Amino acid sequence: MSGGALDLARALIRCPSVTPADEGALDVLEAALRPLGFACERMPFSTPGTPDIDNLYARRGSEGPLFCFAGHTDVVPVGDPADWSVPPFSATVGDGRLTGRGAADMKGAIAAFVTAVSRLGPVPGSIALLITGDEEGPAVNGTRRMLERLAARGERMDACVVGEPTNPARFGEMIKIGRRGSLNGRLAVEGVQGHAAYPDLADNPVHPLVAMAHALATARLDEGTDHFQPSSLQVTSVDVGNPTTNLIPARGEARFNIRFNDRHTGAGLEEWLRRELDRQGHAYTLEVSVSGESFLTPPGPLVDLAADAMRSVTGRMPELSTSGGTSDARFIKDYCPVVELGLVSETAHKVDEYLEIEDLENLTRVYEAMLAGYFLS
Repeated sequence: MSGGALDLARALIRCPSVTPADEGALDVLEAALRPLGFACERMPFSTPGTPDIDNLYARRGSEGPLFCFAGHTDVVPVGDPADWSVPPFSATVGDGRLTGRGAADMKGAIAAFVTAVSRLGPVPGSIALLITGDEEGPAVNGTRRMLERLAARGERMDACVVGEPTNPARFGEMIKIGRRGSLNGRLAVEGVQGHAAYPDLADNPVHPLVAMAHALATARLDEGTDHFQPSSLQVTSVDVGNPTTNLIPARGEARFNIRFNDRHTGAGLEEWLRRELDRQGHAYTLEVSVSGESFLTPPGPLVDLAADAMRSVTGRMPELSTSGGTSDARFIKDYCPVVELGLVSETAHKVDEYLEIEDLENLTRVYEAMLAGYFLS
């Protein structure tokens, strides 16, 4: 495969756009879209306490329906470049692979979609790309802000595909039709510092903290649903800041994360957490933040369109999954039906991240089939 998606993917990978830096990635994409008839609009946003982010909204056509592709040009850090077999931003081609940071997650998918649009030609409606530089970062000044601006001026998307890498090991295995929600909790218990030899003169916060954390970790939240696995609470840290062995600390803190299915909401889980902790009978403080609610795009026109396109290209019917972490689809689902469909995720965020060039061509064909099915069937 030469030209087209491969050339664009390589040009994007050569931009070292580690969040929040853009390093020319949006310029590369804009240069590819303008000759295809897209009107390109930069949408920079800033919020105190977070990095300024540049984003790109590109649209071809003014009439409905509007089919949108959403993605991100920012990438995670490479770690130690010496651990890579090739320079991380060299976009090296060899042995049927394109290697470089962002190849799988998700500059390859962006290149595939642009190439699919170029192959399809005019359609009776509009096509748009919603591209952020803030997906791998705080996700404050990216997709959410762009969607709010578009809605404020009356632009409404009818369907969206997000190009996140959705296949665990082989292209054609899986598409995402929803995601679990994510809640982070910080539980703290105050005590009285003292000598370990004189516990009657102190108040050890570690013991009730451990009991509380154990009660939460062993509770069964649910049995799962038709499209979601059971919700899971994982304690991720227990800290007392104690540098010695004979000191009862004055404070203990535990952190935990809940990945929850569509039987719960963030607010409902916070209420449950406080009820469970109250039962322990010890004073505590709890801070909760929800980075995304669970959501599901039920099997229907958009899901069928994506699955049929994948099957027509690969010969495999993909699993309809809600596994994995969060993505910007958690924002898009409030505006239109959304599915996630991209490359293989096996090397995403890893040293020597790569995509199979054959997969890149097949993803281009899948996107082309989706667009044709959406507009021309």
